[in-house]
Amino acid sequence: MTRPLRKLAAPPDNGSLQVLCPAKVNLYLRVLRRRADGYHDLLSIMQPLSLADELTVSPTPPGIFLDCDQPEIPRGPGNLVWQAALEFQRATGRRVGAHFGLKKRIPAAAGLGGGSSDAAGALLALNTLAGEPLKAAELHDLAKGLGADVPFFLGAGPAVARGIGTELTPVALPAYWYLLLNAGVRVSTRWVYESLDLKALKGYKILGERDWDPEQPGTWVHNDLESATMKQHPQLAQWLETLGSLGAQARGMSGSGPTLFGLFPTLEKARQAGQEMRGTFPGWMALARGLTGQETDALGGEQAWMV
Repeated sequence: MTRPLRKLAAPPDNGSLQVLCPAKVNLYLRVLRRRADGYHDLLSIMQPLSLADELTVSPTPPGIFLDCDQPEIPRGPGNLVWQAALEFQRATGRRVGAHFGLKKRIPAAAGLGGGSSDAAGALLALNTLAGEPLKAAELHDLAKGLGADVPFFLGAGPAVARGIGTELTPVALPAYWYLLLNAGVRVSTRWVYESLDLKALKGYKILGERDWDPEQPGTWVHNDLESATMKQHPQLAQWLETLGSLGAQARGMSGSGPTLFGLFPTLEKARQAGQEMRGTFPGWMALARGLTGQETDALGGEQAWMV
């Protein structure tokens, strides 16, 4: 079963479409087994965030053009937005003409899914501008070819991910508040998976359908990938301990890292923790609200940035 697509606003008269591309956190991530094809079967619970990149898509004569406000981000075929446009062109048989303007708010290579979210936003925008020639299942198949996290961002709310992360089931979660920390260390996702000791991870309980209590996130928030990432970067474990001492209901790492999060019941408690850490934490820091998939979600409107 394919999740419903995230709805975009109708394009204005000038034809340009603005899409907010949310970040995500993995609240739970278990690596179940290594597959014969080299990938891993996972069980993960992901929540999108109010922290979002901004993607503007404008129709042009045939051709793909991409601008970005961050000079280190690729502006050609190395960018997933560009690849998404090519895949859309292949699937529809239409010559794509689009100018993409990307404003990055999500740190790159951070475990927050920024590039995957941008690609999903591009697919949704192109499909909307073209009159929706592709149905949800077809877009989902395109997204799978771009990356395991891309299908998640086609939908609007939290989901349980299985398989390599592309088998998605909606799940209800509260609008948790997150304090996000990125110390700027480099983490190779491939290295993390190759370094996992799967035998050592077997002792941790695999959550069943009713094993996560939304009101008690500290009892189930977990990420198997921390064991490898924090062995290479032990300072990350120290920052997690600090989040706990500042009152986080739960704390963890998103994806393969390096971004850490503390989960708080209110914006004020998350803000207080951030202010306590501001003088000592050396990297990027932001507050974000977890999105629930409801129409009341104000995507991108509740970011509180701290430098």
